[in-house]
Amino acid sequence: MRIVIRSKDVRLFIPIPLRLAGVAIACIPERAVREMQNSLPAPYGKDIDKKFLRQAYRESYHVLRQFKGLEIINVTAHDGTYVSVRL
Repeated sequence: MRIVIRSKDVRLFIPIPLRLAGVAIACIPERAVREMQNSLPAPYGKDIDKKFLRQAYRESYHVLRQFKGLEIINVTAHDGTYVSVRL
């Protein structure tokens, strides 16, 4: 997995082995998960937690390996910040 973040001040390229994504999920602070829950529409926000994210990762690991190079996130903000996540 490759994470690319570009802004006016920062240019990051972070290669992450797909196996370490599970560790990354475990390192997400609870505060960030709560903020994510609050930002989602009412019926969906309450269902998202770290346990759900870990389970989704475990179930999709083998499928994700088959689609190496697939861009799953591509966001460009108004201020020029660019975020990309590729498998």
